Amino acid sequence: MVSHSGLIAVMQKAARKAAPKLRRDFGEVGELQVSKKGPGDFVTMADKRAEETLVSELRAARPDWGFLLEEGGEIEGNPAKPRFIIDPLDGTTNFLHSIPHFAMSIAVEEKKPNGQPDITHALVYQPLTDETFWAEKGRGAWLHDRRLRVSARRYLDESLIGTGIPHLGRSDSERWTRIYNAIAPEVAGIRRFGAASLDFAWVAAGRMDGFWEDDLDPWDSAAGMLLVKEAGGFVSDFRGQDRMMERREYLAANGDLHSRLHKLLGGALRG
Repeated sequence: MVSHSGLIAVMQKAARKAAPKLRRDFGEVGELQVSKKGPGDFVTMADKRAEETLVSELRAARPDWGFLLEEGGEIEGNPAKPRFIIDPLDGTTNFLHSIPHFAMSIAVEEKKPNGQPDITHALVYQPLTDETFWAEKGRGAWLHDRRLRVSARRYLDESLIGTGIPHLGRSDSERWTRIYNAIAPEVAGIRRFGAASLDFAWVAAGRMDGFWEDDLDPWDSAAGMLLVKEAGGFVSDFRGQDRMMERREYLAANGDLHSRLHKLLGGALRG
C-alpha cells in the first residue's frame, strides 16, 4: 500500500469530515437555502458549511498557514508558511440540480526560492463515490492507493476531450465556439461535466484524454493541475505557456495530444 505524507493525511481527514454533511444536503437539495452570488453563480448553505468544516480541520493541524477560499476569500497566515487553496463544493450547479457530480478540491501552495507560487500537494474528493484523487509533487498522482497515469492515446480521432461551456456571466461564448469548431471535428467526442476539479482528475486517471477551459479560478484548478502533471500529463495556458492561473486558461492532456490540441486551439484563436 502506498504511503503518503502527513499533510495529505490531514487533507483527507478534513475532506472526510466535511463529506457527510454534503451527502446529507445533496439528498435534501430541494430544501436547501440558496443565495445568489452573481450571474449564473449560486452558493448554497451546504457550500458554506463544507468550507467552514475544512478550514476548521486544516487550521487545527496547520494553525499558522493561510487560506485562499472560494467563499471566504483570503485569510492571511504566516507569510513564510504555505497556504491552502480550497473549493469546498466544485460543481455547485450540478449539486443544486441533484446531478451527482461534484467534488471538494484542496491544494497546498508554497513559495519557490524566487518567490513564485508552487502547488505541491493536491486532493480532489468526490463525496458520493468516495473517490480520493491525490498528488504530491515529485511523488506521483493516485486514486486511493492506485497510481494514476494519463491516457496513452496519441491520435485525436480516438480521444475523448472535456471542456467547460460558457454560461450566463462566465467566459466568452464566441471565443469558445471558435475553439469548439476547431476541435470537435477532429476528436471522438467532447464532454461537459460541470466540475473542473473532477475534469482534471479524470484526465489524470485516463478517463478523459484531454481538457480545456478558461475563466477558472485558482480554487477550481490548483489541485487538478498537479494531479495531471504528476500523472505524466501536460498543463499549459492556451498559448502553450506556464501562465495558467494568470491568464485563467487551461489545456491539459498527455504530451502527444497536448501538442495536437494546442495547434488546433491556437489556430482557432488566431483565426
